[in-house]
Amino acid sequence: MPSYEKELVYKEYLQREDIYIRATYDTELAFYSSIRMGKVEAVTHHMEKSFLEKVGFGTLSKSPLQNIKFHFVVTAALVARYCIEGGMEVSQAYNLSDFYIQKADLCSTPLEVSDLHASMCLDYAKRMKKIQKTRITSLPIANCLDYIYDHLHTRITVATLAEHVGLNPSYLSRLFKKEVGISVSEYILEKKLETAKNMLIHSDYPLSQIAFTLAFPSQSYFTEVFHKKNGMTPSSYRSQNFRIMNQ
Repeated sequence: MPSYEKELVYKEYLQREDIYIRATYDTELAFYSSIRMGKVEAVTHHMEKSFLEKVGFGTLSKSPLQNIKFHFVVTAALVARYCIEGGMEVSQAYNLSDFYIQKADLCSTPLEVSDLHASMCLDYAKRMKKIQKTRITSLPIANCLDYIYDHLHTRITVATLAEHVGLNPSYLSRLFKKEVGISVSEYILEKKLETAKNMLIHSDYPLSQIAFTLAFPSQSYFTEVFHKKNGMTPSSYRSQNFRIMNQ
């Protein structure tokens, strides 16, 4: 694959992430991940479709009202847990969940529950966005994170980031570790592997193409670090999660 196609593949992947062209997984775990990451615009976009129109809505009760209330409780529980993983205080996450479940219990129509579902998801997303911002106190580091996200298809170094934000590489490394909690290289690898996991689930790209697109030195190195981080090979991860996400 020519090098310029690597960027096109990655940009196409980002576009899919942004506009949610992902069928079943789109309405489930990817949605919860967007809430966890504080992606308010993506969550708002998702809310354009009513909770009542959710694909694959199972029947938990013969009563339409009780059925959607049961599904609301499931969603509230999952959102709370995802946000805890994203850094929200446990007590805050569960208190919010309890608050919205109690409000849902008082709803008298499925539409009221659906509207409350949208309010709850946006509330969590906005709170998570605020949490994400408070973690990063300096503009240079915020700019570094944006740069990393937009350039995961390239080899990113501390020197590259330092030049981008106009700081000394050594100082940037210390500042990054202080604010983000891990080193620049650890963070970049973490984000590349997160993206690789999504690409394994949501695309039929071969492993070699994913490794190349995310600028890993080789497919074997990609497989090695993926296995070390996730306890399984990329192929195993794809087969296991593809079955789960598309049931």
